[in-house]
Amino acid sequence: MSKLLINRRRLLSTGAVLGASTLFAPSILRAQTALKVAGIHASPVENAWNSVLHAALQAAHDEGMIEYTFSEGVSGTDYPRAMREYAESGNALIVGESYAVEREARQVAGDYPDTAFLMGSSGEASGDNFGVFGTWNWEAAYLCGMLAAAMTQTGKVGSVGAIPIPEVNMLINGFADGVHAVNPDVEHSVSFIGTFFDPPRAREAGLAQIDSGADILFGERIGTADAARERGIKAIGSMIDYTPRYPDTVFANALWSFRPLLDAAVADTGAGNPTGKNYTPLSLMKDGGNDISYVEGVAPAEAVARMEEVRAAIKAGEFEVPRNFEEPA
Repeated sequence: MSKLLINRRRLLSTGAVLGASTLFAPSILRAQTALKVAGIHASPVENAWNSVLHAALQAAHDEGMIEYTFSEGVSGTDYPRAMREYAESGNALIVGESYAVEREARQVAGDYPDTAFLMGSSGEASGDNFGVFGTWNWEAAYLCGMLAAAMTQTGKVGSVGAIPIPEVNMLINGFADGVHAVNPDVEHSVSFIGTFFDPPRAREAGLAQIDSGADILFGERIGTADAARERGIKAIGSMIDYTPRYPDTVFANALWSFRPLLDAAVADTGAGNPTGKNYTPLSLMKDGGNDISYVEGVAPAEAVARMEEVRAAIKAGEFEVPRNFEEPA
């Protein structure tokens, strides 16, 4: 094993934990023998998206379902090597992200047919062992948008995103659709920071949105709420619950849980079933994959009541939030 990977690997016994809250019930899935699972995170695990994966993997480890090790901050040039080293060290399942290394990651999976891979990807699953998933918390973002539309005083709201890939586009479009479902006259502006983890850049993008009149920000990226707090406006978080960190700023969050996807992949791997499929649909609200959290008493009561009606309809399968993967205008 390379010195680079040894230096970056952390065992859970070191006490590495993060304060991400998923607000979803823990799985009751158990395995007779803990499955060896590795996580390869391109960003630090405090990055919202990675923190959701990390929290789910850590919880499964604590329950005895899996034996989890991980690396964080793995660059694109090192990523295929990390995949190979974890495969060669006996991990049955490797969880990660292939957005920047699609071709290389798929080649590695082809070289290790007995190892299951579950990768965040905008592409399709391939073979028997390369499974993919996307981040589908756009239903919760739609509900957050409904509240934002009822709260804006300037008639302008803004979103700060990472990169205009399909999953990010769908999330921001979902927020905008929720806004316009309540008030089609509200203006919605979007900024992309060009990377998945750069809080200072996200803060600057948020400040620019505020300077243009936005009085509520939807932060697809960490750092957006810093701009909102600095200027005294409200913000909405994504992936994790940001309210404890920004108690007077973040009033709602479009939460996402990786646990349903992980449980399914662990079950398939343990049973020897093919994992070369798309696990993304398990992110749906009806499966516990995403939901809204909000602080009571901030949004108008009638707006909350209307949002809760739509929330119940989504969970019951009676209302489908539009899916729009196109880059927001």
